Amino acid sequence: MAILGLGIDVVEIARFEDALERSPGFLERVFTPAERTMGHASLAARWAAKEALAKALGAPAGLSWQDCEVTREDGGQPRLLVTGTVAARVAALGMTSLHVSLSHDAGIASAVVIGEG
Repeated sequence: MAILGLGIDVVEIARFEDALERSPGFLERVFTPAERTMGHASLAARWAAKEALAKALGAPAGLSWQDCEVTREDGGQPRLLVTGTVAARVAALGMTSLHVSLSHDAGIASAVVIGEG
């Protein structure tokens, strides 16, 4: 396996919360119904993960934020569930696995995504 894509993103949680208040449609436009049940720090980390994934995929136009969901395994490990436009781009790049790491502390949320193939 080789690393075919790498992305990282950092989000200031307070600024993210301000964006949620300024743009009520943002929550529905970007996050899946399951993601919308989470607190702001967790949502900020998921936003960072979606941005990091877009960077790992070369930031092409036409990706739908709804086509990527950050889920958790039973042990708490985050996973990326991709469908539609995002899954098509992952396949076009020859990626066979995606890895994601999330963190939020001291008012900052961050994520790293690695695509292998």
